[in-house]
Formats: sequence, C-alpha cells, structure tokens
Amino acid sequence: MTRCPDTIHLAVDGGGTRCRIALNLGGKTHQVEVGAANVSTDFNAACVELQCGLALLADQAGFDPAEFERVPAYLGLAGITGQALADKLAAALPFRRVRIADDRPSALYGALGDRDGFVAHCGTGSFLAAKQAGKAQFAGGWGPVLGDQASAQWVGRLALSRTLDRTDGLTAPSALADQLLDRFGGSAGIIQAAANLSPTEFGALAPGVTEQAGQGDPIARSILQEAADYLSDRMSKMGWQPGLPICLTGGIAPCHAPYLPTEMQADLADPLGDPLSGALALARAFEEEIENERR
Repeated sequence: MTRCPDTIHLAVDGGGTRCRIALNLGGKTHQVEVGAANVSTDFNAACVELQCGLALLADQAGFDPAEFERVPAYLGLAGITGQALADKLAAALPFRRVRIADDRPSALYGALGDRDGFVAHCGTGSFLAAKQAGKAQFAGGWGPVLGDQASAQWVGRLALSRTLDRTDGLTAPSALADQLLDRFGGSAGIIQAAANLSPTEFGALAPGVTEQAGQGDPIARSILQEAADYLSDRMSKMGWQPGLPICLTGGIAPCHAPYLPTEMQADLADPLGDPLSGALALARAFEEEIENERR
C-alpha cells in the first residue's frame, strides 16, 4: 500500500443519484463512483456509500486506508443544510482535516472556473448559483418538500399531479397522462404510489416527460415551461444581465433550454467542468490553506 505523499487531496461530489470520490496523489487522480449520498434524505445510507467509496478508492489507488486520516478532504454533498449536519458527518468519517459543504459551490466552480456567470443546476434536486466580481451567491436547493423546482423529481411529481387534473377533465388530452394512468393503474394507483416514491423514483419519471414534450404533448410542455419560468425568474432576481454566461448542469437542465427567454438562450454556455472537478479545485485550495498555516 502507498503511503501519503507530500501533495494529496480528496474530493467528493455526492447527490441524490450518485456519489463520486476522487483522490489526487501527487498529480495523479483516482476516481470511483458509488450510490446516492444525500445526507438529509438518509444520513446512514449516505455514510455507508461514502465508506464504501473510500474502500474502493484505496484499493484502486493502492493506498493505505489508514492514511485517509491525514488527507485534506473537501466534500460537496446534497442535503448539507447547516454546520450541525456537517459536523455530524465529519465525526462519522476518517478525515482529521475535512471541509464539508452542500453541493452548490462544487457545481458553481466546476462549471465556471474563474469566470463570472450563472449556473442553473437541475438533477434529482435543483439550485441556482452565480459568481459576480468573484463573489458567489446561491438560491434554492431546499429539498423535495420545500423546493427543488425544475429538478427531475419536481418534473416527475408535477407530471403525476397534472395527470390527476386530466382525470378531472381540466386539461387537454395528453399522451403523457394516458401513459402514467396506464402505468400506475389509474388515479387511485397514482395516489397510492406517490405516497411512497422517493425523490429518485419521482425523478425516474422525468425522461418520459421530456420525451413527450418533444412530441408536443400539452401537459409535458407546460411542465417544462413552468420549470424554465422558475429558472429565469430566479436568475433575473439574482442579477443576471445579458452577456453573463449561463451554464445548465444536471441531467434534466438542458431540457429546459428551449423554454427559456430568447435573451437567456443567447448566453447559454457549456460548463468548463463538472461538480467533481469543482470539488477537486476546492480540495486543492483547502490543501494549500493547510500548507500556508504550517509555514
């Protein structure tokens, strides 16, 4: 097993669908992927996935697991709602030097790097982020009960709700509604299933919505339009101006692009990197802070 070299840091990007862990050893990066790690949704399950990922990473890198105690680590995880939860997680992990935050800073710095601009992240959950004059600002990301508008789980949940509207005769005919009614065995089946679906399971319905939207389904298109209206409203209130790049990140976010205002569509830009690359950059900065304190 390899012992801890002089230059080393570890980064985690964890969300409601998957968790990726990367270890930089002297300039070489090793990476593994495990299951969902949302510490608010299921703290114990998130800890299990993180511990499993660390074991896999140590094996892949030929790294002594006992040395993780010495490794500077930055964790960007969905569901970190405050310092108390971050401290609880830190106590459950082997790191002696660890910085834990929610998943928003990783996504922001991964997508924009040193640029100013905006990020609208819509995966299983959602949030908005901005960097202007080097200062970061965040909005949303409050979870499936109170927020996460425009996310995959929100889209899936709203599709079921709008399907019930269809059974009440309140909307136009819809192939999406017909599919969902057939899949769940009618309105009663939808109500029964929705009471027990997890955010990930709601999110699994979203691809059907985006597919039907592409075919002109009125319910599907109205859901994606509502999602885009939410994103554009929040970005405008956060100070977006024409000319500032907008990165749409997360699995479903690009599906909202055609429904954004034309002036925002003109400023859509490809992200420079992903949330894991952002977490690695923040982990490297954390390592440098530690080294500067030693001098």
